[in-house]
Amino acid sequence: MKAVVAKPTRKRLWRKLFVVAVLLGVYPAFVLTATYAHWFQADLPGGRNGPADAYRHSLASAIVAYTLSPRCVDWVTAVMERGGKGSPSRAMDAHNNRLGARIGATADSWNAMQQAVLAAVKNGAIDARSPDQITWLAPRAWQDRLY
Repeated sequence: MKAVVAKPTRKRLWRKLFVVAVLLGVYPAFVLTATYAHWFQADLPGGRNGPADAYRHSLASAIVAYTLSPRCVDWVTAVMERGGKGSPSRAMDAHNNRLGARIGATADSWNAMQQAVLAAVKNGAIDARSPDQITWLAPRAWQDRLY
């Protein structure tokens, strides 16, 4: 006897679409909330293009890699930062996203991930080229912004 698979009703389809839409909105809100909560506490200079910007990018990427996958960080970096091409700011953000993703993917715990990102930023430098060091632009390029 062959089992008959019920065709999804419109109501079920809309319910599934609603759940997906909620999840797509809730997860980014979670990442942004967790990132900015720590970002404000860190009180770093250079909200745009400086250490604070580097911290925000590396922490958000670490959170995504820790909770989902480093592949998600790769995708977002390709889309949002154009893979680091086009400007020094995009290159910096892409570099820090990759490093944050590595930290998040290898972290043993939520707290260890956060501490490792902050330590990496504290050991960062202007125009760092090593894939193991957080980087930011020179102070003349910094802007006092939240994003």
